[in-house]
Amino acid sequence: MLKKVLTGYLKSLTTDGKYAAKTIESYRRDLTPWISFLEKKYEELPSITPNDPLLLRLFLRERSEKSVSNRSLARFLSSLSGFQRYLSRTPGLKKFIFKLPRMKFSTGIPNFLPQGETSHLLSQSNTRPDKFGFFYRRDFTMIALLYATGLRREELARIKLNDIDHKMGLITVTGKGNKVRLVPVGKRTLEDIQHYLISREDFLQEKRTQQTTFSAPAELFLNRYGRPLSVRSIDRLVKKYARLEGIDLTPHTLRHSFATHLLENGADLMLIKEILGHSSLSTTQKYTHVTVETIKKAYQKAHPRSGNKF
Repeated sequence: MLKKVLTGYLKSLTTDGKYAAKTIESYRRDLTPWISFLEKKYEELPSITPNDPLLLRLFLRERSEKSVSNRSLARFLSSLSGFQRYLSRTPGLKKFIFKLPRMKFSTGIPNFLPQGETSHLLSQSNTRPDKFGFFYRRDFTMIALLYATGLRREELARIKLNDIDHKMGLITVTGKGNKVRLVPVGKRTLEDIQHYLISREDFLQEKRTQQTTFSAPAELFLNRYGRPLSVRSIDRLVKKYARLEGIDLTPHTLRHSFATHLLENGADLMLIKEILGHSSLSTTQKYTHVTVETIKKAYQKAHPRSGNKF
């Protein structure tokens, strides 16, 4: 029964239109083990009250014993909270509502590159033999754009040619929940895009020659077949390019670097929030912890009273 209720809940989120497909899939992954657990316990203990607090405690302990992190358990409780709001609006289902505990977990410090390393990454000082080919231009431009705008990899994959306003220096970005925002992009990155577009057109011309029925896609970044790059491919290509430069990073590292460097150079936190497309300022505030950690390390290294030996 509860599995059908969960299916109805997820379908309602899809119909609502406010939730991205990836978010809905995350809710499904979080809630499916809980529903399976409940149905099993109701079968084993037919006399138990449907919302007995013991059930939730047992489930959380079971998940913890399977090495599920506190962060993941906290996310599950957040997903369960939304599901229980749905139950409260559905006749006959309030008996399955549990009192939810608060879970504490360490948010950690986001990984980011020092400004010197990003300068090296974008200097194009290497002597790679494919330096002026399509694939090099594409991968370099992806990295330059990720760092210059703080885009998520999913957002990068969606960018179309007509989303870029070269004259105004703006990109129209479709983010989580299909929310659209305008993101500024600097002159140097626009120049990188222009160089890439020349290579892109040459590459597409070869495809047209090879395939008379070939139709060029509207997306900015293309794979070797001339089709739009997938999110997974963007992740793989960015990592591969960076490794060739002696740096380990992901697209999200570049997003963190973008926000951290803006904050280090005096940008307003609200401005960073809008560019990143965060719905809550608290999400953006984690970058203040990064700069505080940087200040602390500099202090401990340089100040005579920091406790370090000089």
